[in-house]
Amino acid sequence: MTEFLHNFVFGIYPYIAIAVLIVGSIIRYDREPYSWRAGSSQLLRRRQLVIGSVLFHIGVLLVFMGHFVGLLTPIELFDWMGVSHPFKQMVAIVVGGSAGLVGFIGATILIHRRLTDSRIRSTTSFWDMGIILLLWAQLLLGLGTIGASMEHLDGAEMVRFMAWAQAIFKFDFAAASYVEGAHWIYQLHIFLGLTIFLVFPFTRLVHMFSAPVRYVFRSGYQVVRRRAPKGAGK
Repeated sequence: MTEFLHNFVFGIYPYIAIAVLIVGSIIRYDREPYSWRAGSSQLLRRRQLVIGSVLFHIGVLLVFMGHFVGLLTPIELFDWMGVSHPFKQMVAIVVGGSAGLVGFIGATILIHRRLTDSRIRSTTSFWDMGIILLLWAQLLLGLGTIGASMEHLDGAEMVRFMAWAQAIFKFDFAAASYVEGAHWIYQLHIFLGLTIFLVFPFTRLVHMFSAPVRYVFRSGYQVVRRRAPKGAGK
C-alpha cells in the first residue's frame, strides 16, 4: 500500500495536477472570463497590502523561476558549463532561501491583513484564503528544506529531484523511483506544490497568465482624454 501511494503521488499525481491546471484554466477563461482577475481589495488598508503584496510577489516569482530553471535544466548542461553540483546546491540554498523568506514575510502580512480586518474578511472567498494559506505553507516547507539540504552539500540530493522532474516531462514511468527514500520534508514539499497546480484554475492565481507584459512594449502612449484645443476657454 505504501509503495502504491508513493508511485501514485510521485508518478501519476503530477500528470493529474498538470492536466487540471491546463484544461481547467482554458475552460475558466472560456466560460468565466469576468472571473479572470485578482480581485483587489486595495481600498482597504492599502499600505499593508502594498508592502505584503510586493514582498510576496517578488519572493514567489524568484522561487518559481529558480525551481523552473533548477529542476528542468538538463544536468548535462550544468556539467558542460562547469557548474558543479555543490556550487548549484549552495546557490539554491542562499538565493532560494532568501527569496523564500521574502515571499513568506509577504504572505504572512497578507494573511494577517485578511484575518484581522473584518471588512476585508467579509469580502474574502474560501479560495482567496485557501490559496494564500497553501502558498504560505509551501514557502514554510521550502524554508524547512534548507536544514535537510545542509546535510547534502555535495548536491547529490538535488540531482535526484532534477532527475525526477525531468523524468515526469519525459513520461518516464520510473519517475517515482528517483525520490524514493528522500527526506519527508522534500516529499511533502513536492506534494503540496503539485496540489497548488491542481487547484490553480479555481483561484485568483489565474491572473498570472494575464500579466500586462504587452504594455511595456507598446509603441506609444495611451490617450485617455482629449486635449483641449488651443485658445479654448479664452
